[in-house]
Amino acid sequence: MQSIQSLKQLLSYLVEFTEQELELISSCFKPKSFKRNTIILEKDEICKEFYFVYKGCLRTYFLDVEGRERTRYIMLDFNIGTALSSFVHQKPSFEYLNALEDSEVLAISHFDFYRLNKEVPNFTFFYQKMLEMAYSFQNKRIEDLIMLTAKERYEQLIKERPEFIQRLSNKIISSYLDIAQETLSRLKSK
Repeated sequence: MQSIQSLKQLLSYLVEFTEQELELISSCFKPKSFKRNTIILEKDEICKEFYFVYKGCLRTYFLDVEGRERTRYIMLDFNIGTALSSFVHQKPSFEYLNALEDSEVLAISHFDFYRLNKEVPNFTFFYQKMLEMAYSFQNKRIEDLIMLTAKERYEQLIKERPEFIQRLSNKIISSYLDIAQETLSRLKSK
């Protein structure tokens, strides 16, 4: 299965797993498909799965006090993630998880994820690296939202993640950049 091979490649890129470890880990991931605009996790539900996006696009977002969507994280092809706080702590989520495109994913349950942490030391190392990457990514996002102008955030997105511009709607991009859709339209037209 090509999706399993892609998962193994991602895991091996981050940590040096043995072939036996890769077989055990990949056996815990189950294929799932989501249609475009499917809500995978609602606010106040407990997140029970972690995802490897083989093909498609998932995003995590929350609603601010005024009811506007705020996109926190976008997972395109060959990316991993979930509503992490809810998944880790098994508490109700403050955010939603939805499919922005028809998506094929591999999902691992919370139980299997933490079982692997106990049984496979290299998986614990993978988990540590993943948490470090998530922490660094979120810190940079916060810094960018505070320190950069809307124009600078948009230019940075074009440079670092051009696939977002090609695949995502203006509504999602503006939510991700924390700018009004009208501002985004002006920036795109220049």
